[in-house]
Amino acid sequence: MPIRALNSGATGMSANMFNLDVIANNLANSGTTAFKRSRANFEDMIYQQLKLPGTQTTQGQLTSVGLGTRLQSTQLDFVTGTPVTTGRPLDLMINGEGFFGVTDGTQVSYTRAGNLTVNDSGNLVIASADVGRLLDPPITIPQNAINISVSADGVVSYMQQGTPDPIQAGTINLYRFINPQGLIQQGDNIYLQSPASGPAQLSNPGQDGAGIITQGFLESSNVEPVRELVELIKTQRNFELNSQTVQAADQALQLIANLRRF
Repeated sequence: MPIRALNSGATGMSANMFNLDVIANNLANSGTTAFKRSRANFEDMIYQQLKLPGTQTTQGQLTSVGLGTRLQSTQLDFVTGTPVTTGRPLDLMINGEGFFGVTDGTQVSYTRAGNLTVNDSGNLVIASADVGRLLDPPITIPQNAINISVSADGVVSYMQQGTPDPIQAGTINLYRFINPQGLIQQGDNIYLQSPASGPAQLSNPGQDGAGIITQGFLESSNVEPVRELVELIKTQRNFELNSQTVQAADQALQLIANLRRF
């Protein structure tokens, strides 16, 4: 029936419109520090059985027809982005698995962006357009500190005038999740824990599967513009094909409606 084709074509157009939104967001964040691209997954919908169970066609198969497609999920791709050198001592990159823990005073959230700065109290924070989130556990750098260094295992140290030996300010810990794809994207390069992600597992850099910290580098977005443009072209073509299905079904309905009895 053309009605089924209309509905199937409409679901295909809707699915491809959503996929276009996902691709657009990936491309918009191709320059965002430590951004992780998303992928839309789809699944076919319920099937209408035209032959009841126990009956067969001449080919020995039950006869059924599908009713279109729908969104299954969006999936994050946590492949590490390309390192970008900055030379800034408070720019940190996680080389491997793990997240920095940050807090806004009410809850702990997680990020891969390591563009740290020091607030007016000397605390290390992940700055954003709206609020500065304190590193968790907190680390304080005094105003007269010089030559700040961060080791691969997360130890933060600095020098002071008149002091020959470095002073340790603290250690940056990393958090891992059994299912990072289950994290909730909050915006501001922030992820929130969810039941799907599992609880955060505190680790020291370089231990228990956590990555190491590289000072003076930032992780770039893992979006590949050429790949996204290819997906964009495929999505456009799929949308056009589904729109042609809708047009063909509409024409068939018009012919049926115009039938006359003589």
